[in-house]
Amino acid sequence: MTCPICKTELKKVVFYGVEVDYCPNCLGLWFERDELRQAKDEKDENLNWLDIDLWKEEAKFKISPGKKLCPHCQVPLYEVNYSDSKVKVDLCNLCEGIWLDRGEFKKIINYLKEKEKKEVLDSYFKNLVKEGIEIFTGPETFREEIGDFLTVLKLLNYKFLTQYPILSKIITTLPK
Repeated sequence: MTCPICKTELKKVVFYGVEVDYCPNCLGLWFERDELRQAKDEKDENLNWLDIDLWKEEAKFKISPGKKLCPHCQVPLYEVNYSDSKVKVDLCNLCEGIWLDRGEFKKIINYLKEKEKKEVLDSYFKNLVKEGIEIFTGPETFREEIGDFLTVLKLLNYKFLTQYPILSKIITTLPK
């Protein structure tokens, strides 16, 4: 496979527990189907419940013919924003691979950390119900969905303790 930017041969590397392809020149990363989610979950386990479906809103796709070709399929990649962030990623609609330019993985993680802070407190019950339903409906395995549900519960506990220290102190001093 060759880099969509440099046309250099891609090398294999283990990136946060996932074997991906990278360009030794421009340091871009090629993630095959579902590898980006796996690397994100390995990088920060508190983000495992926060998954972004890049394939959901096809109207937002912008094709850039001839600019970047899929390293695997050699067809033009679609450029799309990573959710409502300013990070633009390149997608292949055939193999569902994702190309990230240098530094975009870090930007995605930073975006998700900010989103996680907001989502846990602002939409806690909505997220808890959503994760509870996903235990039975997917898209991940049953075990992964249970892990996502438990992460949301754990995060609320952490956020609550830091957001309301007086209330948490009162609760911890209550008789058992």
